[in-house]
Amino acid sequence: MKSSKILYLVFAAAMATCPFFLNAYWTDVFNNVGLYAILALSLNVILGHCGLFHMGHAAFYAIGAYTAAILNTTYGVPVLWLMPLAGVMAGLFALVVARPIIHLRGDYLLIVTIGIVEIVRIALINNVFDITGGANGIFGISRPSVFGFKISKPDHFFYLIWGFAALTIFLLMRLEHSRFGRALLYIKEDEVAAGGSGINVAHHKLVAFIIGAVWAGMCGTIYAAKMTIIAPESFSFAESVILFTIVILGGSGSIPGVILGSFLLVGLPEVFRGLAEYRMLVFGAAMVLMMIFRNQGLLPPGPKRYDIAAKLHAGGAQ
Repeated sequence: MKSSKILYLVFAAAMATCPFFLNAYWTDVFNNVGLYAILALSLNVILGHCGLFHMGHAAFYAIGAYTAAILNTTYGVPVLWLMPLAGVMAGLFALVVARPIIHLRGDYLLIVTIGIVEIVRIALINNVFDITGGANGIFGISRPSVFGFKISKPDHFFYLIWGFAALTIFLLMRLEHSRFGRALLYIKEDEVAAGGSGINVAHHKLVAFIIGAVWAGMCGTIYAAKMTIIAPESFSFAESVILFTIVILGGSGSIPGVILGSFLLVGLPEVFRGLAEYRMLVFGAAMVLMMIFRNQGLLPPGPKRYDIAAKLHAGGAQ
């Protein structure tokens, strides 16, 4: 068994026992770490694997959370049933906003995506279509339940959130080793060369954008169910900055790096709660130091090796 798989199994076993040793406060901190880890992993598809500088990921998170909140409070639909629909709505929104801008690169794309998250936040504050609750948000979102078991306590949400995080990690590992995942890496390394080798660059970039948005929208459903109240301030530009920082700090394109970055930027500040007002200052300083001394991140992805001879041999045997 590869060392990376052993590491994942050890991590999963350690996380499974955490609620037995943590009080309610720290269990909730771990829940927040899990939510940010899922969101950052979904951003990692766009930023880490495809190399698109996307700073508006909180917009997709908001679309998913508000879709679940509106349908739950208005029609009484169980909130977990709304996860696929929330993902679809976020994906459709990504398709609409990303298609005209997908050809942009670097700083230009970064600036446009900042505008997208601000447009969504302002639309929510202005109570667009009279369904978002304005600045006060939406109250009274019901708790989720699974086979009649109501998920209401922090340790219940711990297993829901980290179970979803485990599913996210598994699917992203499969994506990394798929033909589509390898095409994204080619685009990240050299977009012109990737296009010259026959890869439809614009199509792959747009699909990566939609995949990240769908997963962020589904994560928004869990957030809405956990909080039972959502407001536009929860999906501000600062949230996108935190997610962007997690990916860059942990290692762009690295799943273990993104998880480590989530613990460092979401969990560690709770240890130094008295210094919370300096959080953004620390984020900025961390980004500057990382760019100077370790621009590949704390846990960058290792080199990809493909045994072509073994594949040809296997193909010949068939």
